[in-house]
Amino acid sequence: MHALRETKTRDQQCKTILELQQKARLIRRTALQMIGAASSGHPGGSLSCADILASLYFCLLNVRPSEPKWPDRDRFILSKGHAAPALYATLAEAGFFPKEKLSTFRQVDGMLQGHPDMKKTPGLDMTTGSLGHGLSAGVGMALAGKILRRRYHVFVLLGDGEVQEGQVWEAAMAASHHKLNNLIAILDRNKLQLDGATERIIALEPLPPKWRAFGWRVREIDGHDITQIITAIKGAKRAKDRPTIIIAHTVKGKGVSYMENRYEWHGKAPGAELLAQALKELEENA
Repeated sequence: MHALRETKTRDQQCKTILELQQKARLIRRTALQMIGAASSGHPGGSLSCADILASLYFCLLNVRPSEPKWPDRDRFILSKGHAAPALYATLAEAGFFPKEKLSTFRQVDGMLQGHPDMKKTPGLDMTTGSLGHGLSAGVGMALAGKILRRRYHVFVLLGDGEVQEGQVWEAAMAASHHKLNNLIAILDRNKLQLDGATERIIALEPLPPKWRAFGWRVREIDGHDITQIITAIKGAKRAKDRPTIIIAHTVKGKGVSYMENRYEWHGKAPGAELLAQALKELEENA
């Protein structure tokens, strides 16, 4: 009965796009506060994926915060593990653990490590951070779901820089071979990685035909448009015979003027003055 009440609550939050936009803004603010307090972390990619995380955890995922290991829950893998502050902010807001724990980010032996550790944090389905491995783990979870006749879906959020990793394409090939229609990948296509533009370092485009050639359904969306995110994921869940990738075009550092489209903010914490400016901008643009 308690679980049913939790599901209804998420459905109710799904009624307005405005609520989800507010959740995304809160995730951005909290993630920056965590990074600022730790003087370490990855703000750019945390800000670019906030709208996707808000849509998933407050509208689309079938999960129970009070029962993180519920066998029939949807699985979520943050393959771009360096965006952990955004995921931690989301999990705390959803009720997986107390918000007070957010202040322990990046502390030695703390619950919230610099990259996701499933042994330490409630609500995490996979330990990530070594880029390129998340989709392979997702393939295993999705295949297990098929074998065990579970009805859950597996979601994997990829960074575009990590799509340069060969293991991603091995996993893509295996997913289509096994017709894993319960596997949905979302690519945070902010077009920047640690040292610059993805297209300058190792060009990725044209991405849609590459994924189609590997046997996937492909959908391209604006990754900051909540309506497009929800529509694309609901469509992917209806797929009959193959996995889906949603290429979500985003802005690295979204919402903070001095971080937007600047690769220098991939993995650098703002000082006190710049943090205050960032939080002010996010508040004023609410």
